[in-house]
Amino acid sequence: MPISMNCDGMTRRHCLQLGLGALMGGGFVDALRLRGLASESGNGPIPTAKNCILIWMDGGPTHFETFDPKPDAPAEYRGDFDAINTKVAGVHYSQHMSKLAESLDKYSMIRSIRHNQGNHGAGNHYMMTGAPPRIPVGCGAFVSFHPSMGSVASHELEKAPGLPSYFSMPQMSRSGGPNFLGAKHAPFVVGSDPNSSNFQVRDVALPKGLTEPRFGHRSDLRNLVDRMKRIGDKAAGDPVNALDEYYDQGLSLITSKEAQAAFDIHREPDEIRESYVRDSFGQRCLLARRLVEAGVPFVTVYDGGWDHHSDLFGRCRSRLPKWDQTVWMLIHDLQERGLLDSTLVLALGEFGRTPKISTLPSSKTPGRDHWANAMSVLMAGGGTPGGVVVGATDKNGHSAMERVLSPENFVSTVYTKLGIDPNKMVYTPQGRPVHLVSDPTPIEELC
Repeated sequence: MPISMNCDGMTRRHCLQLGLGALMGGGFVDALRLRGLASESGNGPIPTAKNCILIWMDGGPTHFETFDPKPDAPAEYRGDFDAINTKVAGVHYSQHMSKLAESLDKYSMIRSIRHNQGNHGAGNHYMMTGAPPRIPVGCGAFVSFHPSMGSVASHELEKAPGLPSYFSMPQMSRSGGPNFLGAKHAPFVVGSDPNSSNFQVRDVALPKGLTEPRFGHRSDLRNLVDRMKRIGDKAAGDPVNALDEYYDQGLSLITSKEAQAAFDIHREPDEIRESYVRDSFGQRCLLARRLVEAGVPFVTVYDGGWDHHSDLFGRCRSRLPKWDQTVWMLIHDLQERGLLDSTLVLALGEFGRTPKISTLPSSKTPGRDHWANAMSVLMAGGGTPGGVVVGATDKNGHSAMERVLSPENFVSTVYTKLGIDPNKMVYTPQGRPVHLVSDPTPIEELC
């Protein structure tokens, strides 16, 4: 599988190394003890969704070449692609978004989120958590100052039988972790490629040579050993207790018929698999649908490679038609199965791209740089109205100018739809009170 790398040189291996270090250095065992307390009001919002699929477009997708073209802007702003009509009169998309353009009446588009974190680390954290970084953060940082939406959903929502509550495929975004909520609310990462003919998920099958009776005997032996008095207790920070969470989750997965069924993507008819597009991204979106169908509350499909500093038009010309087909099919398939009303679908990255096209000294092809003043966010399902476009950017796509919104508003909307109070107070292992979102105001047009 090719490695997706941003301009800062961050790879999946870096994220895994840094993420593990951050967990161990941030009170790993203590964090496992945390249990969220009730919100100040005692009552959360009425949920309109019980599951969420987040398509994380890592690197910062261009809004110009996707959902917010500027056909009347000067050539150095509008780019190479034409604008096309959508299902909603007066709203245009870029030419390679044809399937989503013709189905805009099924979902909403937000065009007016902006923030001030124009590098990957900080922008990722802000959009994944609704919390701005507390200190200046470099472009390549693995940032975890606050729990991600997926980890909060894992902490707050009802667990699926036999399955973890939070998945991320094929890797965890650099700010997609649990922070002080503890390792049990980190995502279960499915790194293997569901488009492969021999696709198999680690920890969801018995190791070769180990039969079910033999495995059961070893589990019984482990339980017997666990009855022995350990040094100290949980309050004393026995590190073995931290491992129990992983052991229990692994045992549950290996013995879960629900997990076996959800991951058996080969059960899907060929026509469905083809409609999702037979590539890694398409099949991960199909697998995400199978997971929410099995009751998993939150699934992130990590879709890297959107950091288009160069070869913007060539790469978008190749990628966007397939991406458009896959996301359209996901929304359509959920609706056909009666799952769209209960499943929130999101597609976004950490920011948009600069209005003016530029060619870097080291490159021969043009691109766009990081730009946090404007971005586009797709939101479908979970009670989201169809055909609504929230806000607008100026004529050259420079900045959000109508109905200006923040990452806090976006994350508060997601929590509200899932029935989680964005104003809820939770506590760190050190007893510090923390609001889930500092500004708990959701986007009312979408709720």
